[in-house]
Amino acid sequence: MEILAFVIGVALMVVGLAVSIALHELGHLWPAKKFGVRVGQYMIGFGPTLWSKRWRGTEYGFKAIPLGGYISMAGMYPPSPHAARRDGRAAGGFFATMVQDARDANDETLQGEDDTHVFYRLPIWKRIVVMLGGPLMNLFFAVVLFTILLSGIGVQTATTEVARLSECVPTTSSTECTDSSSAAPAEAAGIRPGDVIVSIDGEPVADFGEASAIIRSSPGDQLTFVIERDGAEQTLQITPATIQSEVTAADGTTTTQEVGFVGVGPTVEYVQQPIWAGPQMAVQNVGAVAGIIWQLPAKVWQTGVDLVTGQERDPNGPLSIVGASRLSGEVAAADSPVLNRVAGFLSLLASLNIALFVFNLIPLLPLDGGHIAVALWEGIKRVWAKLFRRPPPEPVDATKLVPLTFAVFVALLVMGGVLILADLFNPVTLF
Repeated sequence: MEILAFVIGVALMVVGLAVSIALHELGHLWPAKKFGVRVGQYMIGFGPTLWSKRWRGTEYGFKAIPLGGYISMAGMYPPSPHAARRDGRAAGGFFATMVQDARDANDETLQGEDDTHVFYRLPIWKRIVVMLGGPLMNLFFAVVLFTILLSGIGVQTATTEVARLSECVPTTSSTECTDSSSAAPAEAAGIRPGDVIVSIDGEPVADFGEASAIIRSSPGDQLTFVIERDGAEQTLQITPATIQSEVTAADGTTTTQEVGFVGVGPTVEYVQQPIWAGPQMAVQNVGAVAGIIWQLPAKVWQTGVDLVTGQERDPNGPLSIVGASRLSGEVAAADSPVLNRVAGFLSLLASLNIALFVFNLIPLLPLDGGHIAVALWEGIKRVWAKLFRRPPPEPVDATKLVPLTFAVFVALLVMGGVLILADLFNPVTLF
């Protein structure tokens, strides 16, 4: 049963990834078609085509490997210049041939030099909208998932309702109750499971954290508890016992201090958050992922070192889709309520979409951020020419960046391979 649940969790993550990719590509497709760009294909996945259907000039379909997707827009780059060629190959060697091959592939999408339904002829702002649409769809999807998680399901919160009572006051040597143990103050005062703590010493408490803070800071001081029982409020006097407890400071140092103890355990419930909590969580995650992305090469290197040496991996380091799927399987197979597992899956999928959003904004081709950078560079050139009353510049020929694009692609392939191997043989685990 546990293996079946694990497999279901992995399958759900694969489906979630496919949905995330589909939405990403729709984010490119919708504005491209709106602006009149001819789109030949909309594909989810890579490799052999499993299914496709042509509709309104675009072939929609699924491919065998669901690890990405793409749309093919006509005229991503301007028509290739009439460069000298030799024996069917571009002069200049391997990279020159790559550049010419990219130009030839681009030329095949054009319908003559006066073709207007092409990407490179769009105004700068429209090109940016098209390329930004994909990452923004992932961000929007993450916001929706976080909103469902936080405002629909809620956050597990220790409430002020008492779930259980301690029988005795723990000592530094043992938490077991003996004949010589002192009775816990809460039970001695008459508190019962199901009571709700309304206020302590006149201070209203909204959750158990607030109540605990007052109790821990008042060892040996009598406190006035107002509790609600069966719809009626009662007042009890309780003096917290003094115990020794380890306290961790903001700088990470741990000290032993005397704190108050009454012996109540809270009821943990899902508490729904305000509707803006989802967007706030998404923004926080964007910042956290951005902090990882700019260190990505170093973190992947360390992951590779940990894989070779057998050291434990950084749990906050990067993951591949294999790692995310394993975590999803662990969540599905966990011995916890179904709602907890649903919440865990939504959190993972939302975080994956945040990663897709941030990663695709890196200003390097072939990523969306690279295309945005090219459009911005062309915009700067046009503004410069206008300021100095010069003729408008020709569209930027991004095919000249094919060697750099190739290098980035190889780097991404290597980093992805390292992460996949690490997720297979030295995985991050939740439990």
